[in-house]
Amino acid sequence: MHTFYLPTDQWPQTDGASCLLDGQEARHLSKVLRIKSGETVRLLDGAGHTGEFRVNVVGKNNVELGRLSVQEHPRNTQRCFLAAAYTKATRRSWLLEKAVELEAGGIWFWQAEYSQIKVPDGGKESWQEQLVAGAKQCLNPWLPELDTVQNGAVGLIAKSTNFAGKYLLWEDEDTGNMLSFEDISPKQAPAGNGDMLFIMGPEGGLSKNEVNLFKQAGFKSVSLGRRVLRWETAALLCLGLTYWARELNR
Repeated sequence: MHTFYLPTDQWPQTDGASCLLDGQEARHLSKVLRIKSGETVRLLDGAGHTGEFRVNVVGKNNVELGRLSVQEHPRNTQRCFLAAAYTKATRRSWLLEKAVELEAGGIWFWQAEYSQIKVPDGGKESWQEQLVAGAKQCLNPWLPELDTVQNGAVGLIAKSTNFAGKYLLWEDEDTGNMLSFEDISPKQAPAGNGDMLFIMGPEGGLSKNEVNLFKQAGFKSVSLGRRVLRWETAALLCLGLTYWARELNR
């Protein structure tokens, strides 16, 4: 069954009611896949809902869909958030795709002292499109939260309250603390929040001032091993390990 994306506020509230698919999603349904009236497709909204819909009318600019059934999927009680220093576009695109597959809770791009380029004031439309494409491929009903963080380490610390685990990925050879299974295993925290936040620096690493600020704010400095990992490799390893730990406890 083919899958399409429709924002939550455009979904019909009852079975039998209809909605309109337009834009790129409608063109893909009608022009690329050539789906006809009477066929059934799947919708997802990125906010925990999937549903089966019948294609009622394939129009020139939009497609009318009739709701058959809708399923609600609970959010993970322990999610992995990555605060990744802003870097080159090609690496960001790859990370966004993998973040959906591995059920990331959120991706925050922040302005580190050694970031190569300036982080924008808000997320880009193309980032959301990449998340949606990943969700349609892997059928993850939840899209990661996307955000950008200004004001460097200070801004990131201000945004990072209420996490059960806060970790600073640091390449210093004297760190000594390997990320452990205990660090990533499901946690019980106030209000049921078992979310974890991992901070990643840019290719040039973190400054001493940034490291000191994060440590003073209660972040635990951890290592991912003796190798110096690339930005996207470290991100994928954190996402993969937390995904694996969640799956073990389902």
